Parts: sequence; structure tokens; C-alpha cells
Amino acid sequence: MDLAITVNPTPERYLVAVSGEVDISNVPALRDAINLALEQPPAVVELDFSQVSYIDSTGIGVLVGAAHHAREHEKQLEVTHAQPNVMRVAQLLGVDELIGITA
Repeated sequence: MDLAITVNPTPERYLVAVSGEVDISNVPALRDAINLALEQPPAVVELDFSQVSYIDSTGIGVLVGAAHHAREHEKQLEVTHAQPNVMRVAQLLGVDELIGITA
């Protein structure tokens, strides 16, 4: 399944809605979208994962890197509405709290 990314910036938060499957073939697009969001003025960057059915360890690695990048830019990164499969991978890798992922 392809990855689709849409953005909806507001003064309070920069929303990045992601849909599809996140894997090694498409993580550069996700990384680019997150990096762009972190360069914008809102202090909160929200990644809406309600439509992400699968993520591999490469995708989780991008989220971990984004969490560190957010801290460097004094931003808050939130991964919201994660589906059970995505939550399970983050929890198994022990990074759920680090990346701020919630169901």
C-alpha cells in the first residue's frame, strides 16, 4: 500500500496526517514531511496515524529520530490515533514513551 501524507498547519499545531503503510520503501517521504513540519512556527507537531495500518522498524526509527529532532527545535512531537498494530510495534521496541505515541 502506498503512503499518503497531507498537512494542515494552524497557529497552534502543525498536523501531518499519514495514511497507508510505513516501511523502508517510503520512509524518506515521511522523514521529509516531519522535518518540514519541525521547521515551521507552531510549537506542536502532530502526526495523525489513524490511517496507518502498518509500520516497520525503519518507520519507528524515523519517529525516534523525529522525537530527538523535535527536542532540538524545542517542539512537542505527538503521534496520535495509532492503530493497535502500530502501537504494538512501538511498545515491543520500547520507544512508545520516547516518541509520544498514543492510540
